[in-house]
Amino acid sequence: MYEDNLYLSNLYEYLEQPVEPHLGKAVVGPEPGAGIRFEDVWFTYPGSTMPALRGINLHVKAGQSLGLVGVNGSGKTTMIKLLTGLYTPQHGRVLLDGLDLREWGRDALRRRIGVIFQDFARYQLELGENIGVGEVLHLQDEERWRRAAHKGKAADFIAELPDGYKTQLGRWFGNGRELSMGQWQKVSLARAFMREQADILVLDEPTAAIDAAAEAEIFAHFQELTRGRVAILISHRFSTVRMADMIVVLDSGSILEQGTHDELMSKGGRYASLFSLQAAGYR
Repeated sequence: MYEDNLYLSNLYEYLEQPVEPHLGKAVVGPEPGAGIRFEDVWFTYPGSTMPALRGINLHVKAGQSLGLVGVNGSGKTTMIKLLTGLYTPQHGRVLLDGLDLREWGRDALRRRIGVIFQDFARYQLELGENIGVGEVLHLQDEERWRRAAHKGKAADFIAELPDGYKTQLGRWFGNGRELSMGQWQKVSLARAFMREQADILVLDEPTAAIDAAAEAEIFAHFQELTRGRVAILISHRFSTVRMADMIVVLDSGSILEQGTHDELMSKGGRYASLFSLQAAGYR
């Protein structure tokens, strides 16, 4: 009981933290189809003195795919957290369709975005519900589960399970079944496709436990399914990121380079160096 109470004290401490009120109510921007724009964005995490992002200026047009690369701590995931409204920049603006994210209604903004982070949750729920949490308004929509699983490349292994989408996952329950990490990652990918109305889809290294060939197949499939939408890919495997329309190289919270794969290779800078170094490991 003493140990459990320690966890509860952490919970209550977290719940007591002040939350900045969100006053935005807009459901549409003044420039539909303008895409995403970062304007001189600076951000420092609470309790830190070092900015995680420094003067980011970037425009991702509607229908364009973006690849983000950089070492750990370079600011890739922080950019996504600002884009999804989880944090607000201390300086500068993040715009969607020409409107500052602070002016968007939160529900309207979240309906526009589907994102899977590297540290996705593995819920002790049925397999179908684990997919359904990607869009809680349709948590019990079995037909939607199936469409999302097909898009996330999870349908084949689910079909082999005795109880299919009704399979209990996790070990909290007596009949619970544990999946491999690769299977869990396909479930997490399917969650992103539960938001069928989302026109911005983000994959933040969710395929780290999948081999390079399988990841390349998933990202190629992802790119095909996101035509006409904004697709943002974050991966340490440059062979995957190279398929993006535009690649941005981040370093210490700043944009070091940006361009297409061919443009960055011709410059002979950081991207070309890292790509060549990684490619040498596969020879």
